Amino acid sequence: RKSLDMFRDIMDDEDESQYIMFWNNFGKYIKVGVVEDDRNRKDILPLLRFFSSKSEDEYTSLDEYIEGMKDGQKAIYYVTGDGKEKAAMSPAAEKVVGRGYEVLYMVEPLDEITIESIREYKDFDILDVTKEQDLKLGEDEEDEEAKKKKEELNKEFSDVIEYLEGVLSGKVNKVAVSDLLTSSPAALVQGAYGVSPTMQRYMKAQSVASGGSDGGQGLDSMNQAVMEINPNHPIVKDLELMVKGGDKDSAETKNFAMLLYDVAGMTSGYDVDDTGDFAKRVMALMTTKARDDGAGVQDAVIEEKKED
Repeated sequence: RKSLDMFRDIMDDEDESQYIMFWNNFGKYIKVGVVEDDRNRKDILPLLRFFSSKSEDEYTSLDEYIEGMKDGQKAIYYVTGDGKEKAAMSPAAEKVVGRGYEVLYMVEPLDEITIESIREYKDFDILDVTKEQDLKLGEDEEDEEAKKKKEELNKEFSDVIEYLEGVLSGKVNKVAVSDLLTSSPAALVQGAYGVSPTMQRYMKAQSVASGGSDGGQGLDSMNQAVMEINPNHPIVKDLELMVKGGDKDSAETKNFAMLLYDVAGMTSGYDVDDTGDFAKRVMALMTTKARDDGAGVQDAVIEEKKED
């Protein structure tokens, strides 16, 4: 109790740099306290600090997050990643940042363990945007017209969804259209009880360190992600044309679909399973592009000769 009083005194000091220095040195112990000290958890929570989509290089607290909430906001949002930069580039974060909501960055396994032990703060649910769940984004989420539009999009892209689920069988649980993605063509998200890629790597490392025989490989089959595609992105529209145009059995279309999955995985924080295969897919795409550009140049030369 005396320690908590001392921590609060440092936090309330007019010189904010004092608490930042304290946090940088002892923040991990505060996080462990949240996880392990049930009796004092409520008193410890205001001491937590995180980076966020709005704080840039400054820390923000849960109370500061709530003060900056949009009118009608119903939850506190966070995203996981190996470091602030990777968390910020997560396609899943687009789903709320694009609507003006702030997202907290959980940049190490201990952050994720800490935030998952809280669940809610001051009557606000704490939600992981990388999970397949209702993000409680306000009235628009319940709007019948929005629901109808999403149903129509799923129907419109049913051929693409079916194709991707076939090509990615064993890699994803399912494919679905998302009307929340903005600049990314696709994202990989976990189910409600799934484990983030950051936590998966941590658990595998722990398994290896403790002498586990499979190196945590059992996690892969238990944590197949859900692939969400952006129906408004040119890449997804190109894939739709390829699938509906009768080229869905070609190696080029399959390569295109696999690259979409690879990019979604990397930007969502996952490791590429086979870097050799990934390199081959990229080179195949580059070869196709070079061939098409070469044909275009050749046609232009022929036309120029005709004019001469």
